[in-house]
Amino acid sequence: MRVAAIDCGTNSIRLLIADIDLESGSLTDVVRTMTVVRLGQGVDRTGEFAAEALERTFAATDDYAAQCREHGVEAIRFVATSATRDARNREVFLSGIQDRLGVVPEVISGAEEAALSFRGATGALDAAHDGPFLVVDLGGGSTEVVLGTTRPDAAHSMDVGCVRMTERHLEGDPPSEEQVAAAEADVHDAIDMAFAGVPVERTRTLVGLAGTITTATAHALGLPEYDRDAINGAVVPIDDAIRACDELLASSRAERSALGFMHPGRVDVIGAGALVWRTVMTRVRSAVVEAGGALPHVVTSEHDILDGIAFSAAERG
Repeated sequence: MRVAAIDCGTNSIRLLIADIDLESGSLTDVVRTMTVVRLGQGVDRTGEFAAEALERTFAATDDYAAQCREHGVEAIRFVATSATRDARNREVFLSGIQDRLGVVPEVISGAEEAALSFRGATGALDAAHDGPFLVVDLGGGSTEVVLGTTRPDAAHSMDVGCVRMTERHLEGDPPSEEQVAAAEADVHDAIDMAFAGVPVERTRTLVGLAGTITTATAHALGLPEYDRDAINGAVVPIDDAIRACDELLASSRAERSALGFMHPGRVDVIGAGALVWRTVMTRVRSAVVEAGGALPHVVTSEHDILDGIAFSAAERG
């Protein structure tokens, strides 16, 4: 069955058109693309979508609708996440999407977002990796952590993400020590709440998803340009992953722009995303070590919530 999955987050909107075989559990990409629209521009401060952010998102959706028609898609599922959960004027956005795609867009909870991310990521993991898996999906407005082996056992959605933390704290270029400290305090508070309900000390394999983490992985690997095949499934020593985040956070926007793997739409928010990711990695490793375990590396996956949405669209028929 040919389906389309659309994930509309705080920073980007992404499309996956795929052929799904539910019997074998296989997913074959037809189209996988991303557009940075910054839908969540100012939402943390104003509580509403900005008119220009809606225009950018609607334009991208028009393009995605045309691609769905071109490729003969049989079913579409459109999922909106953190920014849409927070915006008072979400109905303007939702009706505009329905007009363009002919399907009702869904504003999903953080718990469902985590479950879809877990399904997409773990379904493509190499059998060499042991569970329980802790899947971390770091977005623009929120970060989902979900623990499980064959299915999610515990999950939590934290209201920290690369766009939210940039707008709230990291205005400097590069950010000042005071700004970094304030952002870190925010992230630690969110992690305290998340880890109270998610037993991360059981983690055997830490899996990172989404643009901040794949970009940080490209930096850790020293890639001259973005290479999805090299990044997907990459096993990076956790110290190297943390060091890459440190460097991205400390660099200026001009220095980030010069990196061959850096998407232009991530230049101004990657520092905050790197701060969130390094803090999560450090806290998870500490919890695992205190429980008598070890966490020497992190695995990066290019398969994420989009894949989970695609499977769910096929199951709905």
